[in-house]
Amino acid sequence: MKLVRYGTPGAEKPGIVDKDGVIRSLDGVVPDIAGAVLSDDGLAKLRGIDPASLPKVPDGTRLGPCVGGTGKFICIGLNYADHAAESNLPVPKEPVVFMKATSAIVGPNDQVKIPRTSVKTDWEVELGVIIGKTASYVSEDEALDYVAGYCVINDVSERAFQAERGGQWTKGKSCDTFGPTGPWLVTRDEVPDPQNLHMWLEVDGHRYQNGSTKTMVFTVKHIVHYLSQFMSLHPGDIISTGTPPGVGMGQKPEPIYLKAGQVMRLGIEGLGEQRQEVIQA
Repeated sequence: MKLVRYGTPGAEKPGIVDKDGVIRSLDGVVPDIAGAVLSDDGLAKLRGIDPASLPKVPDGTRLGPCVGGTGKFICIGLNYADHAAESNLPVPKEPVVFMKATSAIVGPNDQVKIPRTSVKTDWEVELGVIIGKTASYVSEDEALDYVAGYCVINDVSERAFQAERGGQWTKGKSCDTFGPTGPWLVTRDEVPDPQNLHMWLEVDGHRYQNGSTKTMVFTVKHIVHYLSQFMSLHPGDIISTGTPPGVGMGQKPEPIYLKAGQVMRLGIEGLGEQRQEVIQA
């Protein structure tokens, strides 16, 4: 299934994509694409509904983040060896973990705002993992059983805030609008191998990132297992699993960063596409 949330920011309603790509409303069927709805039982109930019996959502309706009730937005850094190389950093021996503020989450096609003092706002296409049930001390073999589904994430980053302003990475990752999420939550049964998905990102039509999840250093199942040794993962939590090479910071001979008026487009095989206009905050 492909699950969505649509409507005005902060008041999104749940929906499902039918076989023809039409969004159908789940309003009144479930309260949100969140919480218990993300469990195996909750998703099984949705599979029992014929989308054709549901009302259509008008064309052009805004899509919100594809999951609600997110308590934690956890990111994995340097999870592609070639991206670590372009960042002039060693490949990590264990996953690099940092947090992105949930206030950064926006819809897949919402505007991205360059912070007022920013000089190095950058892009990162990433595979998002959405947790479906509470995970604590889970084994690697069972880790994917705790995943509700997958989505596209743009881990927008301000590199000067991240690396030149002291402290950890969070301040460079958490600015408002720095977490476009969606368009869809694609349930895990439709993604048999999360380690073999093509991913790409363009700015103003120029393709900067063109990679695959097959080159991850740490796999999705290892990441879920690993994180669960340090903290409980809860339904609606998002894990952003790292980016392939091609970020603005790594361009040669000089880095290239986002400017107001530019347009980002990005996508992952089977998980849909995003489009964001860049504006000045």
